[in-house]
Amino acid sequence: MKRSDKDQPLIDDIRLLGRILGDVIREQEGVEAYELVEQVRKLSVAFRRDADQEADRALKKLLKSLSGDQTASVIRAFTYFSHLANLAEDRHHIRRRAVHERAGDTQEGSIEVALSRLRWAGIAPKTIAQTLASSYVAPVLTAHPTEVQRKSILDAERDIAQLLAVRDDIQVRAQLYNSAKDALTPRELAANEALLRARVAQLWQTRLLRYSKLTVADEIENALSYYESTFLREIPKIYADLERELGQYPVHSFLRMGQWIGGDRDGNPNVTAQTLQYALRSQAEMALRHYLTEVHFLGGELSLSARLVTVSPEMQALAQRSPDTSEHRQDEPYRRALTGIYARLAATLKDLTGGDAARHAVAPQNAYAGAEEFLADLRVIEASLQSHHGKALAAERLHPLIRAVQVFGFHLATVDLRQSSDKHEEVVAELLATARIEPDYSSLQALLIKLLNDARPLRVVGATYGDHTLGELAIFETARVLRERFGHEAIRHYIISHTETVSDLLEVLLLQKEVGLMRGTLDEDGAPTLGTGASSLPQAGGGAQASPVRGARAGLGRPGARPGARNDLIVVPLFETIEDLRNAAPIMREFYALPGVAALVQRSGGEQDIMLGYSDSNKDGGIFTSNWELYRAEIALVALFDELPGIRLRMFHGRGGTV
Repeated sequence: MKRSDKDQPLIDDIRLLGRILGDVIREQEGVEAYELVEQVRKLSVAFRRDADQEADRALKKLLKSLSGDQTASVIRAFTYFSHLANLAEDRHHIRRRAVHERAGDTQEGSIEVALSRLRWAGIAPKTIAQTLASSYVAPVLTAHPTEVQRKSILDAERDIAQLLAVRDDIQVRAQLYNSAKDALTPRELAANEALLRARVAQLWQTRLLRYSKLTVADEIENALSYYESTFLREIPKIYADLERELGQYPVHSFLRMGQWIGGDRDGNPNVTAQTLQYALRSQAEMALRHYLTEVHFLGGELSLSARLVTVSPEMQALAQRSPDTSEHRQDEPYRRALTGIYARLAATLKDLTGGDAARHAVAPQNAYAGAEEFLADLRVIEASLQSHHGKALAAERLHPLIRAVQVFGFHLATVDLRQSSDKHEEVVAELLATARIEPDYSSLQALLIKLLNDARPLRVVGATYGDHTLGELAIFETARVLRERFGHEAIRHYIISHTETVSDLLEVLLLQKEVGLMRGTLDEDGAPTLGTGASSLPQAGGGAQASPVRGARAGLGRPGARPGARNDLIVVPLFETIEDLRNAAPIMREFYALPGVAALVQRSGGEQDIMLGYSDSNKDGGIFTSNWELYRAEIALVALFDELPGIRLRMFHGRGGTV
């Protein structure tokens, strides 16, 4: 196929959208405004295509002569045309991928190509599945309070993109069946164009930029719109593709979502305990409403009658526990069970968010204690369908729903907490001064170790603390409550910006201990009984520090021994500048050489996340130096953690980029 033929649909879409935009401008602003925009367009094309210097001079003269209102109109017209052309290009990329897939030609970047290369390299599907089972990949959405494009504009543009997709479907169908068999195509296309015209008119009449700064709540709502339009449905599809490629081997839920919005306080005083609560409540509502919708439609699809099919005893018991007593569904165990599940989800929505479900076949009741209970009920339905000739029915909606619950739980995305190290130091300093332990604290590492080995809290009952200290402690306290409420996956990481010393990590451990996110002390005896199981980590000055490894996570110890300290949030140092990157491995080596630290991390899950920042290192040393130092830091950290059995290193790369 010639390039011109291949790109003709793109050209047609751009012309269509350009024509519609021109019609809207003529209708809304008048013929004179339309002709002005056309004149600018034609002169621009002549100069760009033919290097016409006369056109260039005429264009410059015309633009200089414009009034303020005319300038604004021309800018708006070409801004929207650029947006519409971008939508057409995006659609064309999708269209070309579909053409290649129909021809059996897999595309670069696809799951098929990636797994094919692994097979060519001699890596078996079983090995791939096992690797994924021990993996954790999480794209993380971060806040951008300087974002000026409005959600109203993004929503309208999404609608236009969807209408272009529908238009493609109409035309593909016409090609498959020929116009004689598809007489409705002209009418469908006309109706589609009318909807496009309405959305373009909406764009023209909607203010393009925001005049006021985004609030944290605005940022949260903007981020959630991506889940609704993309992640909740598309991530289960990615897993389905992997399952298809790996065949009999199960695919672990290694791909999840992360979020900073609502928990990132570094440089943003508007992020508080209240915004953290709002973020997780909003996320839970998004997830639960998605599940309610899917369960509702699943109930419509699983109309199977017990007079015609058999169900498992577990499925029958699930149906009998349902509060659905309608005589019309007495022989429909799946529907009865799903009505009960819907009622439980509706009660969960009310408990966690205060919201009400859209439908009520029976009253909300018996809320789920956690996503695991909901998942268990869905598994009962799945097992019954698969063992009674219903595999096809399970594949359509139930499997994607099960995967969504595994990935998103009731929390939707893991919210990371982040604050600058100097802010933690201020809190610790005030706590110590008020408790009359240390009047002039400044990162005294030995003192921090001593306090982490002291079971007593630092706060003095009845004492007055500053707003900053109270606000920071409130974040930690709220994190503990929200983990209990929404599940432990709701908040897992505490990121420390500008990590420069070991004390920066110890301060966050101490603040966790202060609110009950760390239980026990570093020197508590959690030694295992299964063998000697100790690791030796060479210290900077020679010597080694022994730490328990095997059995510690399972709580195995000598009779009567204390289980040992555990902390709930993974302490994540962020190394950003060139100097920080060079110090990353030495700081982590010194941290793990401290008595009790390695054992604490092992008992708490054996995970250590380390964040490496790209932005500051680029600004600090330039792109080449930044990438070289990032590489060196990664290699040094991997070598260090190879010496730490029982602890898994996970790199968190702060590269940035659009959704």
